[in-house]
Amino acid sequence: MIKVYTTPTCPWCHVLMDWLDKQGVEYQEIDAREMPDISSVPVTEINGERIVGFDRPALKAAIANLGSDSKKAA
Repeated sequence: MIKVYTTPTCPWCHVLMDWLDKQGVEYQEIDAREMPDISSVPVTEINGERIVGFDRPALKAAIANLGSDSKKAA
């Protein structure tokens, strides 16, 4: 499962989630205000690896390593 830590006022969080939606990737949105170890957003957690910010190359590589299980059915 991919987790995306966000806050309601973070514009990059919404850009990231829109991008994930367009990629057909399922994720769970988590309010980062409830997570004391998250100090900046967005943070995407994939297989235990945390990617800070909207780092497309890192996100694409991490998603590719997941295989087809997290892709939405077209």
